[in-house]
Amino acid sequence: MSAALAVTPELREELLRLALDVAREAAELIRRERAAGVEVAATKTSLTDVVTRVDHDSERLIRGRLLGARPGDGFLGEEGGRDESDSGVRWVVDPIDGTVNFLYGLPQYAVSIAAEVDGVAQVGVVLNVPTGVTYWAVLGGGAHRDGTPLRVREPAPLSQRLVITGFNYEPPIRALQAQAIARLLPVVRDIRRPGSAALDLCHVAEGAADGYVEEGLNPWDHAAGGLVAREAGARTALMTGIGGLTLMVCAPEHGFEEFLATVTEVGLVAADHPG
Repeated sequence: MSAALAVTPELREELLRLALDVAREAAELIRRERAAGVEVAATKTSLTDVVTRVDHDSERLIRGRLLGARPGDGFLGEEGGRDESDSGVRWVVDPIDGTVNFLYGLPQYAVSIAAEVDGVAQVGVVLNVPTGVTYWAVLGGGAHRDGTPLRVREPAPLSQRLVITGFNYEPPIRALQAQAIARLLPVVRDIRRPGSAALDLCHVAEGAADGYVEEGLNPWDHAAGGLVAREAGARTALMTGIGGLTLMVCAPEHGFEEFLATVTEVGLVAADHPG
């Protein structure tokens, strides 16, 4: 990947327009195929970690449209799509974030598309497929939901913060997470588990939650949603979780340190994590 690419406002705008257009097209495909019926095509890390034919169809469409419009860009997709970048831009894509929700018909699953340069997200788009609600952000340009600027929720005591979480698919790690979440529950307002990491991060961005913590995330889970959250006034950190996997912690900047200290104290962060 080129390290000398100049990231101009014009380039960011081009990447954003393309990501929005492709996310909308992928969402239409997903809706059509959902209406025709959905079956599990395979499992990945465990029997609960499912993938459907529609996941593959969506990624194939997204990859083809992005690289067709911008030959030479790189691509990293959840369902195995990999292309090295010659242009300096890499697309990081989850074709359906929240596949289990998609399988069951719960209206919380999204197309997530981010454009990175040298590993830094420049543009992020998260489109909730069932509702059509679209979140997007540009580095340094703020975050939006359907055109409305987003800001995180105002400061609140820890006891009045609503926290979103998620659970890894591996049973031993799930058990460790459950024990730690049980210790977190009494000290916050409540806990939710909607089932889509990308949308969870956007919920923090729009002030619908005060914090988010989940272990087992991959770059395609948080690349776009993390940028939306940060551009709305949140802070994110990638750490090592209790199960040894990547842990994402996200909260408004004004309450981040207290939230991080709390999730560390209850045991969600690995004891030997640096710092």
